[in-house]
Amino acid sequence: MCTNRKLSLSFIAALAGCTPLAAMAVEEQPEGFIEGSTLNVLARNFYFNRDDRKGQSSPTGNGYSEAWAQGLISKFESGFTQGTVGFGLDAFAMYGLKLDSGTGRSGGKGSFGVLPVDSDNRPEDNYSKLGGALKVRLLDTVIKAGDVFPQTPVVHYGDSRLLPESFRGVTAQNTSFDGLTLQGGRLHAMSQPNASGMNNGFATFYAGKVDSPWIGYFGGDYEVNPNLSVSLYSSRLKDAWDQYYFGTAASYPLTDEVSLFGGFNYYNAQDEGKKLLGEFNNNIWSAKVGVKMGAHKLALSHQRNNGNDDFDYLRQSDSIFLDNSIQYSDFNSPKERSWMVTYNLDMQPFGIPGLSFMTRYGKGTGGDYSNANSVYMRRDAAGNPLTDQRRWERDIEAKYVVQGGNLKDLSLRVRQATVRSSAFESDLEELRLIVEYPLAIL
Repeated sequence: MCTNRKLSLSFIAALAGCTPLAAMAVEEQPEGFIEGSTLNVLARNFYFNRDDRKGQSSPTGNGYSEAWAQGLISKFESGFTQGTVGFGLDAFAMYGLKLDSGTGRSGGKGSFGVLPVDSDNRPEDNYSKLGGALKVRLLDTVIKAGDVFPQTPVVHYGDSRLLPESFRGVTAQNTSFDGLTLQGGRLHAMSQPNASGMNNGFATFYAGKVDSPWIGYFGGDYEVNPNLSVSLYSSRLKDAWDQYYFGTAASYPLTDEVSLFGGFNYYNAQDEGKKLLGEFNNNIWSAKVGVKMGAHKLALSHQRNNGNDDFDYLRQSDSIFLDNSIQYSDFNSPKERSWMVTYNLDMQPFGIPGLSFMTRYGKGTGGDYSNANSVYMRRDAAGNPLTDQRRWERDIEAKYVVQGGNLKDLSLRVRQATVRSSAFESDLEELRLIVEYPLAIL
């Protein structure tokens, strides 16, 4: 945990220096800049429609958003030059092509977010994203500067649309100690999945744009043993929030076919600096227990937001490690309590390797905005704070991954969601069809 919660380049240098003296001599020489290079291309075909039954999230007010697009995501990662200090380069080039959408179906600038739109809500025919990062390896520490894809519970790039989200700044990762991974970074820009360039500043999912100059984070993941892991992180979105996260995951095998598993996630979020998102001190947690029996997996989870405001996170990111944050709903409204049951089926034991199914149902109650601050306040038509808000979501998913032949690793995925709620959210139906084909060029 970062005690003064002010991350700077001095921290990155300190992280690089925390390797143990036992690692003074590197046992294995770096593989080399060219020899260690990889080039991968992912072809992603993405169809998404969302029918908002209450007419929300549509520029025409009909509540219907639809887009079909083809994406190409190429990533190059070099190895490191020889020597005590190794240098390398990561780069990416991404391209999105509209196959079908329209002004009345674009979703505007809302959370639908498949394609960029102009001032008339007309979706662009195509767009692209280019970026790269220089990297340095010193013993067990890797530092990157440029366009990065952080993966932590407090800052995690999003990849639920046509092209992935990216950030710009400096990150560091250290793996000196067995089972322990330390990560930190300071980022000054983010690029939304449907945007070509970087935005100077940030946006959150519930409050929108935030005039914050940077976000910093630090923490680590520790694997106690093969069946138990813990994580601890903190982050600061300058002049907006300080977030703290604790999580743990555990499993306990009973037999070769049966095992129990569980997990716990906790966030605390507090206003910071200029309090751009108002005053708040929220805590939210989720807990999960389940059993895996051969091809079957059943889990039950419970989640509670004890704060007076929505638990917020970076827009279109995956920076919310809560069990009941699912396809559409996050179940994170003030005072909201939710339960969810999830069932997974792996068809490999039945002679169909690569085919899997998932279904889940979550229900939230008690959403109460009576004490929300002005940024997160939601009111009814009479101007009164919304209280006793409820919602439920049902998700169904099927996925097949080709196991061999020329189309090996080609995946086909169908995701359907149904949401019903009271005044604070929409009633909607969602359908997503995703076809992905990965190619390893180098």
